[in-house]
Amino acid sequence: MEQTLTRERYRIYCEILRQELIPAMGCTEPIAIAYAAALAGQQLSGLPDRLRVGLSGNIIKNVKSVVVPGTGGLRGIQAALAAGFVAGHPEKQLELLDGLAGEDRETVRTLTETCDIRVKHLESGHIFDIQLEAFRGEERARVRIVDSHTNVVLVEKNGAAVFERPIGDAAEEELSDRRELNVADIVRFAEEADLEDLRPLLERQLNLNLAIARAGLAGNYGANIGRVLLSRGDDVRTRAKAMAAAGSDARMNGCELPVCILSGSGNQGITASVPVAVYAEHLGADHDTLLRALLISDLITIHQKTGIGRLSAYCGAISAGCGCGAGIAWLHGGRYREVAHTVVNAVAILSGTICDGAKSSCAAKIAMAVESGILGFEMFQQGQEFRGGDGIVTKGVEKTIENVGTLARVGMLETDREIMRIMTE
Repeated sequence: MEQTLTRERYRIYCEILRQELIPAMGCTEPIAIAYAAALAGQQLSGLPDRLRVGLSGNIIKNVKSVVVPGTGGLRGIQAALAAGFVAGHPEKQLELLDGLAGEDRETVRTLTETCDIRVKHLESGHIFDIQLEAFRGEERARVRIVDSHTNVVLVEKNGAAVFERPIGDAAEEELSDRRELNVADIVRFAEEADLEDLRPLLERQLNLNLAIARAGLAGNYGANIGRVLLSRGDDVRTRAKAMAAAGSDARMNGCELPVCILSGSGNQGITASVPVAVYAEHLGADHDTLLRALLISDLITIHQKTGIGRLSAYCGAISAGCGCGAGIAWLHGGRYREVAHTVVNAVAILSGTICDGAKSSCAAKIAMAVESGILGFEMFQQGQEFRGGDGIVTKGVEKTIENVGTLARVGMLETDREIMRIMTE
């Protein structure tokens, strides 16, 4: 095992974080639909009168019930499409709905009511696939986004390609190789990193995600899971869960504050960062120590999600809960051994929690995910651990993480189909 991180691996880890830690306004799947709409809108002379939209099942699942920011509380696919056309400015990508004004909201609502919008479930072989065809009179525009939220592979105007590239040429795939991630090197990276290389990214993640967590506690969003938790006490463990849950409740239910996403998910970005910040404040850790713990949490989360995939029947918040548990273990003085055992323990507790779309209950799942991360660490503190052979746990943290990826990516495919059937019927 290497004693220091190679220069190339250091570069890759920095690049992974730059690709992952980006701001987004609202739940990322509706915003990706809005982004496709904004791109199509550039090719038309005005708002469309007909839309034909094909979406992969996991996108339908994650858009069906969630509030689209800037729409005055509208939910679902039609609202996301209309908001994207009205907002325009596709160059803003996942932040394009930031700043929709009052009269824009009326236009969005009118468009959802007057435009002939037809949506079908795609089975293209891609977990993430948006195919949009927009018409205005005789004008026609087509857009396709595949595999990740901003990977545009086609923009077409009246049958002629304005932009096109082969599927699989996503910039993020060319820039970094997630297979380079492993727990030992993640811990080394966090300890050796020059924080000035990453400080702006990590500061933005903390500032955005703590702001929406505080707004969630102060407001009235969704099921108010954060306030329910705090009604039972205000110790650090409860506060860490409550703030993360509150951030999700706010985000799922129309709070117009951006978040910093992770693995393509705002909920994962919140879960990986907010509890670590709460524990750092409780322990009196200095700011740079918090940032290093955040590196561990973020990269452990990404490492687990690499084998699972962007969208799955497996709840992504569980991976982020394990990540925040690892960051909390590091804040308490733990290093590789403590972090690895925390991850294995946490994985064993909640693996198999389903993702049934973006909505208020995500906040409760996040609270439980954070609990599993904290419990995983506290188990190891007291000399307790799950061992190889206990269910999907295998000897070695890397093999156990691999097992989770296989479970989610392969074993839960039929689960995903059944979730889709239940939600659409």
